[in-house]
Amino acid sequence: MSPEQVTLQATDGPCTAYVVAPEGTGPWPGVIFYMDAFGIRPGLTQMATHVAEQGYVVLLPDLFYRYGAYGPLDPKEVMQGDFRAIVGPMMASTDSHKAAADTAAFIGYLDSRPDVARTKIGTVGFCMGGGMALAAAAFYPDRIGAAASFHGGRLATDLPTSPHLLLDKIKAELYIAIADKDQSYPPEMAERFEAALNAAGVRYKSEFYAGKLHGWMKPDMPVYDAEAAERGWNELFALYGRTLI
Repeated sequence: MSPEQVTLQATDGPCTAYVVAPEGTGPWPGVIFYMDAFGIRPGLTQMATHVAEQGYVVLLPDLFYRYGAYGPLDPKEVMQGDFRAIVGPMMASTDSHKAAADTAAFIGYLDSRPDVARTKIGTVGFCMGGGMALAAAAFYPDRIGAAASFHGGRLATDLPTSPHLLLDKIKAELYIAIADKDQSYPPEMAERFEAALNAAGVRYKSEFYAGKLHGWMKPDMPVYDAEAAERGWNELFALYGRTLI
């Protein structure tokens, strides 16, 4: 099971993406995987492959296509230097609304594949991608059946692109996994986001992973925690199992 590289026509130009499908003919539900700030690299394709192994066709788009060529980056090396100087300009090239707009092309691609079932689509995002996965569920409420954010940051801010402003449009069931002492998602932001979830009447499960740091799900991060990651994967696959039908 090896990732296949494809090029999709997204909102502002060609977007490289990687697709991983289970062995066999399917059809299987589709999943869109929203990357973190370190961009496309072997660690992310490893994670996408893990999802595909559970019986999903997984699309991993390079959301930095507006920025241009980069990397691949090694998170452990980048974090030893000026992290913001390296990834800041890349992150500035996109946001949750841009990624959600790009998702029209991602859904179109999955719909074009004969091995993708005509069921609801799942989304999942990590760190930067957490808010994108949720925004996509709001932009395409009739197509996205489940959305998950793992250690997602900036989910409830004063910016007009803040994901919490879109929650009343979501029909999907959500899973929100929260890191301990996460500067990108402090307790006051978590309270604000959960209040917005409740006000919107969204079906969701929000869990606090005590003692785990921002990025614990990713195997190439220095804070990776295998036991907590297994817990997170189990929650994700349970979510998909009851909703992507």
